[in-house]
Amino acid sequence: MTSQTNAIPRLELRRFSRALPFWLSLGLIPLTWVAALQGGWVIALLPLVTWFLFSLLDAVLGLNLDNADLEATQDDLFWYRLVTLVWVPAQFVTLFGLVWYVPQAAHLGGFEKVALFFGVGVITGTIGINYSHELMHQKNRLERGLADILLAMVLYSHFRSEHLLVHHRYVATPRDPVTARYNEGFHRFYPRVLRQSWHSAFDAEADMLARKNLPWTNRRNPFWKYWALQAGFVILALILGGWIGVLLFLVQAGVAIWQLELVNYIEHYGLTRKHLGDGKYEHVKPHHSWNAAHRASNWLLINLQRHSDHHYKPDRRFPVLQNYGADEAPQLPFGYPVMTMAAMFPPLWRRIMNPRVREWRRMHYPEITDWAAYNKRQTPMPR
Repeated sequence: MTSQTNAIPRLELRRFSRALPFWLSLGLIPLTWVAALQGGWVIALLPLVTWFLFSLLDAVLGLNLDNADLEATQDDLFWYRLVTLVWVPAQFVTLFGLVWYVPQAAHLGGFEKVALFFGVGVITGTIGINYSHELMHQKNRLERGLADILLAMVLYSHFRSEHLLVHHRYVATPRDPVTARYNEGFHRFYPRVLRQSWHSAFDAEADMLARKNLPWTNRRNPFWKYWALQAGFVILALILGGWIGVLLFLVQAGVAIWQLELVNYIEHYGLTRKHLGDGKYEHVKPHHSWNAAHRASNWLLINLQRHSDHHYKPDRRFPVLQNYGADEAPQLPFGYPVMTMAAMFPPLWRRIMNPRVREWRRMHYPEITDWAAYNKRQTPMPR
């Protein structure tokens, strides 16, 4: 009886230890408060840790090619799931605590205040939106609701509709706004995707309502919820921090959106599903997403870099996402942190990625010899 009783906590301890690396992101919460309290150079640690420390760890720790057991139980996944749930109140308290604290912090100059919220935006974009992505794909209402809260905190609530209704359906085709075209630099991609993704998300929800003979103004349109949550958070920022608090909140949101779209840019850059005619495309396959098996950045991004398997099984929880080898799916030379930094410099990006796209085309679609003419025959985005 005693041995059986002792076996339960030992089993739970093993489960927790396996999930522990994915909890590293929570260390950014106390670091944010230390930066706010100390000011000065400490503020720079927020983007430096998020971008550079995990890139360095990738170089030291290398790749993780192992796959988790697909038969893992809910008990096996408990500690993995919990980190995404705990993050929501942790981000809320930190973000709005700082909105209240920073405007009245005499030891912080104007530049320091903006720089601090730039760092907060790096975190809410890199971690918060990524966790919302995990939560929005789950079937229960609690997790989907938490995803909406995280997205509203960065004023990008429509991302849920765009991602679920548009991106997963049209990925790697011209009808997907967030699939970056070959040779399209990030600075051209970014304003395009900001405009098109909002329209495509709204149109997708309106079309769903129209199929039920309902107008877009019907209360079942989730955009009413999106707008209410976003307005509520802006008002909360105003109450807590005044107009300076609102300004800092907007800085954070803008940086977070930029971080998200940098990741969107690299995930499918230059990749194209084969057009079958009449506006139809082949099914999404592993080779339609860029992957990275780098260990540390997959801890930070909860296996988002195993992107091919996410598109194969969108509701599969992050700890059991499977790794694909180079023979099945294209591989990035570095993890997402390094690649997003490279994307900010289009000549460098093209030098790294365009040869890989051309090799991908030869490998998977050798029958297409004129890609310029082929792409002109695609069905374009309606907007």
